[in-house]
Amino acid sequence: MAKSNTSKHKTVEYGRYGYYFIAPFFIVFAIFQLWPLIYTIGLAFCENYYDTMWNAEVGPYFNGLANFATIFKSTEGTYFDTYTFRALGNTLIMWFMNFAPQILLALLLAVWFTDTRVKIKAQGAYKVLVFMPNIITAATISVLFYKLFDYPNGPINQLLVNAGIWEQPYQFLATKWATRSIISFINFWMWYGNTMIVLTAGVLGISPSLFEAARVDGATSWEIFKNVTLPLLRPIMLFTLVNSAIGGLQMYDIPKLLTTSGRGDPDFTTRTITMYIRELAFTGARQMGKAGAASLVLFVVTLFFSLVLFYIMRDKDAIKEKKAIKAAQKARKGAN
Repeated sequence: MAKSNTSKHKTVEYGRYGYYFIAPFFIVFAIFQLWPLIYTIGLAFCENYYDTMWNAEVGPYFNGLANFATIFKSTEGTYFDTYTFRALGNTLIMWFMNFAPQILLALLLAVWFTDTRVKIKAQGAYKVLVFMPNIITAATISVLFYKLFDYPNGPINQLLVNAGIWEQPYQFLATKWATRSIISFINFWMWYGNTMIVLTAGVLGISPSLFEAARVDGATSWEIFKNVTLPLLRPIMLFTLVNSAIGGLQMYDIPKLLTTSGRGDPDFTTRTITMYIRELAFTGARQMGKAGAASLVLFVVTLFFSLVLFYIMRDKDAIKEKKAIKAAQKARKGAN
């Protein structure tokens, strides 16, 4: 008996040490992300602003859905014609303008660089050059493009006028679609290299024997891409698409720094939802309650697009297989 007791005491449970290593993450997450999220949800249902006349903070007082009413309904009584949804619309337009070409070009380059039949020289140098814009800060790139498209003496205007393409300089940053296109191009240029690296890693994770078997069977490059690469790349594609959607809908720094006033010129057509939330919370009357409600709208929209991407990228064959297994199990139970 004594020996068995001593052996029990000598046994060390090493599994608990794993909790010590992951505890810092959960502590930081709870303090800097979970608590602000809960606090924002609470503010969304409260009246909380700064009264500039009396120099005093009002609230927070619970006011139910009053903040959401002002977000969804304008003073004229029309729905979805508010500053919040205009800013959200700007964000969606500029996000899609850079999102679609970013994914397509990154996927094309990833497949091209990993194709064993296409032997590209100095692949490493090309990958570094493609990824380089992602290293530069958004503030630096915004200032650079602001100077490039400046009116009337920016290099782009001088080049176009001297080449005889235009008779006089063009006000790029004073035109709605020109400014939106510049912002979208900057986001595309900065992030397609990062997306390409992630997709390249995904393609390299596919067993080369599958590609060799497809080539032996006489499959063309397009057939291999469609029937082998894309289906097996689905998990990495889903990760990339969801990350791009979350990052794109939180677009802030480039449209904020590219325009002179920093408020989404021209005529607020490049003001994103995050820019508007910051204006609500930290300028003027500092409407924290309304900013919290707008933040929840952004959260719901982001969640919606993420769920749509999860649905589109779902593994249909696995779902069919699960349904077939369940049907077989029901049939066996019925037979018994």
